[in-house]
This record gives sequence, structure tokens and C-alpha cells, in this order.
Amino acid sequence: MITLSDIQAAADRIAGKVVRTPVLYNEAISRLTGASVWLKFDNMQVTGAFKERGAANRLALLSDAERSRGVIAMSAGNHAQAVARHAHLLGIDATIVMPKFTPSTKVTRTEAWGAKVVLVGETLAEAAQHAHDLAETASLVFIHPYDDIEVIAGQGTLALEMLQDVPDLDALIIATGGGGLLAGCLVAASALRPGIAVYGAEVETYAAMAQRLAGRTVSVGGATIAEGIAVRDVGETPFRLIERRITDVLVTPERAIEEAIGLLVEAAKTVAEGAGAAGLAALLAYPERFRGKRVGVAVTGGNIDARILSNVLLRDLLRDGRLLRLHLQIPDRPGVLADIAGKIGGSGGNIIEVSHQRLFASSSVQAAELEVMVEARDKAHANSIVAALEETYIVRRV
Repeated sequence: MITLSDIQAAADRIAGKVVRTPVLYNEAISRLTGASVWLKFDNMQVTGAFKERGAANRLALLSDAERSRGVIAMSAGNHAQAVARHAHLLGIDATIVMPKFTPSTKVTRTEAWGAKVVLVGETLAEAAQHAHDLAETASLVFIHPYDDIEVIAGQGTLALEMLQDVPDLDALIIATGGGGLLAGCLVAASALRPGIAVYGAEVETYAAMAQRLAGRTVSVGGATIAEGIAVRDVGETPFRLIERRITDVLVTPERAIEEAIGLLVEAAKTVAEGAGAAGLAALLAYPERFRGKRVGVAVTGGNIDARILSNVLLRDLLRDGRLLRLHLQIPDRPGVLADIAGKIGGSGGNIIEVSHQRLFASSSVQAAELEVMVEARDKAHANSIVAALEETYIVRRV
């Protein structure tokens, strides 16, 4: 169906049209996980995600007649931007169908490349059906995000580059939605380094590939920050490639995705969207699988809304104990607030926000309730701040 030579041909075809992104060793993540970890930064593509590889290869192979008809694609965002950009570069009209829940940043960036964006449906499946209908009625060429041999070959160039840069990797971890990227990377990696372990990474609310491989009925749904891999129907072509070669598909909890986003910001100084951080999330969730091994992790995309990113980072600080929400029952008398501020400041904490309620929240007119947001260096420092307050007051972490 697809071979290493197809992927190598795709690499030659898209050279200069997509970025050959760096593969860098990360010391902090390696220490944390016990593995030697290399990150492939495909969030540095022009449109911010690996999808450019497959789109560039597929569009480059269109005939003149197909180019004149125009193309259509369905996507939650990254495939949309990729098709829009490469259609623009080739002078091809593009229509993109996106689900209604698609983050606004992906919609505006897709439109910025000159594509016509149509928002339809609550899920990718509903958007896909509408895109197929439009393709038929308007005679447009449908560019599938993952169930297409030439798209798969283009996506496989990611693993080709990783193993050219770091030939002796023991394992790869690849974010998995419809399966196109995982299938292409499996073909490339298996041919270049026989015996290498290749893992897919899915979020627990959309573990369609893992369920298919286990022979179970696919049941997915629910809110997830990894909307780029929130796929119900995996591609049949990728599935046939994956089922013969895959080591395992690791299903990761939503919390691990958020932690991976935060870790990439702090340890790798890079921004990843939920789907883009899924590979690292799998490493964090299953460290015993990779301890002592040389592991390549694809950071597949970085298109995340600033508001969502800020919320993730704040939640990460709260989980780590570096941001404390403290609730205190205090006597309602002069000097108490100053005393509390002094204890926090004397312990090295930084007060960010204070909420003081004395009329309605307290159980006694002689008492008040205080909520304080405090910044700490780490969990141990946070515990020392709480201990200092508990010498005098009843403290509850919120």
C-alpha cells in the first residue's frame, strides 16, 4: 500500500514547501521521565502543525483538471490551515468545512490563507458528511485529512526526518487521531530501523484507534482540550497499516494532556496545543514503558487559544502547589489581615489576590472568612506557608 520509497519521494516533493523542523534533546524532560527524550518540533511549521506535510504532498500531485475544479477539506483546524495554505501557494480555490466547536484562532488563520470556511456540525463526523456532500454537488476534489495514501506518505516524512537526525532511537510516540500520521511514521520507522517500538497516543475520551485495535465497538465523546485528535472514525487505510506494525496505542487521561502542555512551556520553551502535546502526555502517563530508552516524541501542533493556554498554565500551577487558594476562618478584629499578610510574606509567599467576607459567609458575627491566592516557589514552599498560617488560624486549601 505504501513503502519507504513513497515517503522518500514525498520528502523530495515537499522540500522547500514545508519546514524541516528540528529534533532536539531535552534534558529536563529526560530527568523527569527517566528516558532520554528527543522532541520533534512540528509546531514550528508555518501553519503551526504537521498537517502541512500531507497536504503539500497531496496537492502537489493534483492534475491540471483537478486544480481547476478546486479542493475541499474537513478539519478541526490544522488540516484546514494546511490545505488552505498550500492551495493558496498553488493558486487553487479551497473550501474548508469545520465543526462549530473549532477554536476561533484556527478559523481566522484558515480564512487568512484565502479559503472559504463553512462551520457545520457538532463533531468531525458531521462536518465530514457536509464536506462530502459539497464535494459531490460542486465537483470539488476532496482532500481527506488522514484516509489518503498520498497524505499518509507526506505525514511519514516526520518520522523520516527524526530518524535521519537521531538514527538510534528505541521508540517513537506519535499523537493519534484518524491515524494518518501514525501510519506514515510506522512505515518510515519500521523500514529505517527494524525493531523500533512505535506507540500511538490518544486521549481517553477519544480512544477510537485503541478500541478498534482491541476489536471493541468504538465509543467516544466528551469534552477534551485535544480537539485535534477527537476523532470517532479512524481511517480504514491507516488502520490496515497500523494493525500490522503498531507496538501499542497509549490512552492518556485529560489531565496528562494539560500537564504536558505546561511542561513543554516550562521545560522546552515551546507552545503546544492539546493534540500536539499528546505524545508527551503518553510518556508522562506511562513512564515505565520508556525508562532507560531513547525516545522520540513528536510535538505535532501549537495552535492553541491564548485563553485556553493561560487557563491550562494556571491549573498546572495549582496542581503543582505553586499557586495556592487558601480559605481561612478568622476572628473579626483589627490587625488580623496584617498578621496574615506578615506570615505569608515572612514565609516568602507572594499574595496575588484577597477576598474578605464579614457579613454573610461567616457562621458568627465575631468571625469573618478570608480567601487568599498566594504564589509559592514549589510544593514544599507552599506547605511551609500553610504551616506558618496554621500555627494561628484554621486553613483549608481550596
